[in-house]
Amino acid sequence: MFRLKNVAAGVTALALMSTAAMAEKVLRIQSVLPNTADEVFMLNEFGKDVAALTNGSLTIEVLPAGAVVGPRDIMDAVDAGLVEGGFAWTHYWGGKHVAANLFGAPVAGAGVGLDNIAFLSWFQYGGGKELYDRLWDEMGVNVKAFMLQPVGPEALGWFPKPIESMDDFRQMRFRAPPGMVGAAYADIGVPAVAMGGGDILPALEKGTIDAAEWCCPKPDSVFGFQKVLKHYYLQGLHQVTVNADMYVNGDFYDSLTDTEKKALEVAANASLSKSLSYRIYENGKALKDLTDNHGVILEDTPADYFTEYMAAAKKALQAAADENEFFAEVWQSQKDFADIAVPFWAGAQTSNAGLGRAHADTLK
Repeated sequence: MFRLKNVAAGVTALALMSTAAMAEKVLRIQSVLPNTADEVFMLNEFGKDVAALTNGSLTIEVLPAGAVVGPRDIMDAVDAGLVEGGFAWTHYWGGKHVAANLFGAPVAGAGVGLDNIAFLSWFQYGGGKELYDRLWDEMGVNVKAFMLQPVGPEALGWFPKPIESMDDFRQMRFRAPPGMVGAAYADIGVPAVAMGGGDILPALEKGTIDAAEWCCPKPDSVFGFQKVLKHYYLQGLHQVTVNADMYVNGDFYDSLTDTEKKALEVAANASLSKSLSYRIYENGKALKDLTDNHGVILEDTPADYFTEYMAAAKKALQAAADENEFFAEVWQSQKDFADIAVPFWAGAQTSNAGLGRAHADTLK
């Protein structure tokens, strides 16, 4: 009996040790954003799903921007194992590989009409995920990545007065995203200036820039652009879809059980849908507040913007494809998908837009 008790006690102790060891798997993710950002809220929602799916054997801890390294050093830190995970937008790493732009912010819908929902269709069922998984090897980093949060379409931006044509737009010093998106603005004669989100409002107040874009009604209002500018244009082409993702150190990922790896995959797929749903409602509430309480006027984007910007975007895309074989492969995949899916989806979205407008017009 004594021996059986000892054996039982030993088994119990081993079980407790095993449970404790399982609970020690903490995936620390440093974000490029402060913990108050909507993206971090959704990242924490993702973490809750992972913990639930793994019975707590894998938990996620979100670290704010700057906690371990600077925002632009996150990928290198994850690659080196200084932190287990990172969170940013895929196109942040366009300097490491130009094809990152096609996953993070394909300029003008990749030039073939991909909105944020069509992009997800390509990513999940049109071969995009397989190419995304190859991106990191092409980039030469030791990471496993998961796309988590589609954002968009982003607003054209904020202006001090209405713009009737591209000639008016070209008179504005305009905060635009860096990289291919901003380069397309410069190509059509818009004086594009790149700067971080927190620098935009001070630059507007000082007159360093005249107009600006950041994202969408909710994050724009948090930055307070409505304090300085009142003319807001929702329809833009520059970032029709913007995708945020998580990067996990490859060695840490390999140490996970099959169940934990599957939990990350399942929670990531859920996050894609949940993020879309969350942002529609949050941006709707923010836009209503901006127009009802802050004197913001919604304007219609000039027609010549669409033709000029699309031409510049296609020129930039073709130049990148000519220079980089993997970029060309990804872009060709998007074009092949668009030839099949976009005619249907564009027609359906036209109907959806008319449906929505019919209700929106009754609220004026």
